[in-house]
Amino acid sequence: MSVRRRALVLATSAALALSLAACGGSNSSAESNPYKLQQPGTLRVGTLTDAPPNVFLKDGKFTGFDNDLLTAVAAKLGLKVQFVGTEFSSLLAQVKTGKYDLGSSSISITEARKKTVAFSNKYDFGFLGLDVPKGSPITSFAQLSGKRVVVVQGTVQDDFASRENLNPVRVPDYNAALNQLKAGTADAWITPAEIGEKTATDSGGKVLAVAKQLDPGGTAFAVNQGNPALRDGVNKALDEVIKDGTWAKLQKQYYPSREIPADFKPGSGTVAIGAAK
Repeated sequence: MSVRRRALVLATSAALALSLAACGGSNSSAESNPYKLQQPGTLRVGTLTDAPPNVFLKDGKFTGFDNDLLTAVAAKLGLKVQFVGTEFSSLLAQVKTGKYDLGSSSISITEARKKTVAFSNKYDFGFLGLDVPKGSPITSFAQLSGKRVVVVQGTVQDDFASRENLNPVRVPDYNAALNQLKAGTADAWITPAEIGEKTATDSGGKVLAVAKQLDPGGTAFAVNQGNPALRDGVNKALDEVIKDGTWAKLQKQYYPSREIPADFKPGSGTVAIGAAK
């Protein structure tokens, strides 16, 4: 074989080897990171710090019903969870742009939000709540017209206030909303009912939870629209924690006096709710 021909054969072989290595690397990458996470093996999650009992920060740890449920779901997928605090008003956009793999914050499913993110199957139901300062004559949603009503920007409570033409005062987080009530700069606060009830209990009588009504959409985890593998994995694992009793256990832990609607079926709706362990 001539020197020139031998050089050509060697060059071709080297190119083929590199091509095969590249293909193998791609397959290996897909196998080690099947859910297309920013960091293989770790689910980076945007959540809130100030919305107990749903999502909150306690003793330096992110906890609450939603976050504890998600930790159990991630464990079924063999993933660790890295929670990062953010504001609800920017959370869905941050999931869309890939800053977070997933959003966890009792996020109500709406058609408008589906334009920004994909949703897991619903894992909870929710009520709109109404908090007022002590001594307020307001006792129902029907009395809010013409009142100064505060909501957290971008929430379904914000949507509700807009639909009812209440011209709400929008704030970035729950602490800011509560401060409006305490300072007397708002007549009422439309809240997620569980958060409103917990806030009223913790206020020592300064804030009262006076009404609530069912929010029919259900709540779910938010996932980037371009990552169906993660959404499908979360849905499968969610059914598993519903079936094994984890979901019921966390319901009792965080909402001990809340009645679950008889027709509510979390997850895919195809598995029975296991008894709390």
